[in-house]
Amino acid sequence: MTGYVLTAEAVGVRFGGVRALDGVSLGLRAGEVCGLIGPNGAGKTTLFDVLSGIRRPDAGSVRLDGADITRRSPVWRARHGMRRTFQRQQLFGQLSVTDNLLVAQEWRGGRGRALTRKRRERAATVLADCGIEALAHTYAGALPVGRARMAELARAAADPPRVLLLDEPASGMSAPERAQLATVVRNLAVREGCAVLLVEHNVAFVMELCTRVVVLDLGTVLAEGTPAQVRANSAVREAYLGR
Repeated sequence: MTGYVLTAEAVGVRFGGVRALDGVSLGLRAGEVCGLIGPNGAGKTTLFDVLSGIRRPDAGSVRLDGADITRRSPVWRARHGMRRTFQRQQLFGQLSVTDNLLVAQEWRGGRGRALTRKRRERAATVLADCGIEALAHTYAGALPVGRARMAELARAAADPPRVLLLDEPASGMSAPERAQLATVVRNLAVREGCAVLLVEHNVAFVMELCTRVVVLDLGTVLAEGTPAQVRANSAVREAYLGR
């Protein structure tokens, strides 16, 4: 697969006698927002675990800019621009929202006022981009669900990302918050030039936001295409969307 920042090639994962993923291949382009949908148990989270390095596949490979990273750790991947959010909120609740973003940049090391100022400026810029600059000094543990989801996205983007893996980012959000989230994700993809893959059960949100949609069912790719093509696919309607 050429022209992609991140690729999964013929990925397979087994849990005992169950094939959670069976020959799954997909690619993500810079600046693209791609949706990953499918019924419960389709393999979406397992694929995210493989892409982010949490789980090593039993077959196939993962490549970043064409280089095989299948055996690379989650830390290595994060430090090379791959970022992930999770279904369950993972903020440091005892820290402010700004400090959560600063922690995400600390791995680069270094000291000095100029460096600290640069990192704080980056944090402030990302918070403004995400529309939550007013929450900069709020303890993350005190945030309502929708704002916490946006803070997690901001932290994932605090150190410039190359790939964003967003696992149910709209869960618990109100309709206005989902609309804001869609705008933020689009802008991040374009401005940072990063590839975005998101799992989301809100199909309407996915179809509105994404330019391409991949459908998993029983561990295999059932369909792939534009939102219109996926909606019109009879196999997808039968397995997931309904008639």
